[in-house]
Amino acid sequence: MSWTTTKRFEAVSVGEELPKLDIPITVRRIVSAAIATRDYENVHHDKDETQALGSPHIFMNILTSNGVVERYVTEWAGPEAVFRKVAIKLGAPNYPGDTMTMSARITAKGEAGPGSVTLEVAGRNSLGPHITGTVVLVLPQ
Repeated sequence: MSWTTTKRFEAVSVGEELPKLDIPITVRRIVSAAIATRDYENVHHDKDETQALGSPHIFMNILTSNGVVERYVTEWAGPEAVFRKVAIKLGAPNYPGDTMTMSARITAKGEAGPGSVTLEVAGRNSLGPHITGTVVLVLPQ
């Protein structure tokens, strides 16, 4: 999925679903994103120490998950969309070797102000929902 133009408020509808996006979960993605977000907790880069704590492998941090949500929505909405709110909760961990599939649908238009679009977003892996939440954007009119 990749955008070439910005979505316009008039061109989207409540109930519309965004194209799904598969995100491969790799050790490199988890470790590099944790370092980029200055999250040096061992559970995001040291498999042995993480396993000693009872987890099968390192796992993705919430800042990376939040970034994935913003990337996914931006690729659909385009460069002129303005984020007003991103509210997510984490569920099942993202471990290396899995794939997280992002999905979203429009649940409201105009309720959060002129040009606003509310999206229900989700990211699922083989263990279940990793991300659930809401994104509010303002699209050009």
